[in-house]
Amino acid sequence: MTTTSTLTMFGAEWCGDCRRTKKQLDELGVAYEYVDLEAQPEAAEIAREISGRTNIPVVVYPDSSHHVEPSNADVETKLRELALI
Repeated sequence: MTTTSTLTMFGAEWCGDCRRTKKQLDELGVAYEYVDLEAQPEAAEIAREISGRTNIPVVVYPDSSHHVEPSNADVETKLRELALI
């Protein structure tokens, strides 16, 4: 399945889980759009609408599925499922 959508991650620098997930995506060489909720606080509402929660990070995959506060294993499994790694 080919898609033109990109992976998007909503996060903040103060969030340890966000830093971990961002580092994982960087190390895996996965292209993604990072939405910094400190720089764009209005985007927090978008993340909440997607996830139904206020927890971060919210990772939105090209197939429109998402994870909230995912483990590294969750992210890697989904990236493999989508053939992104």
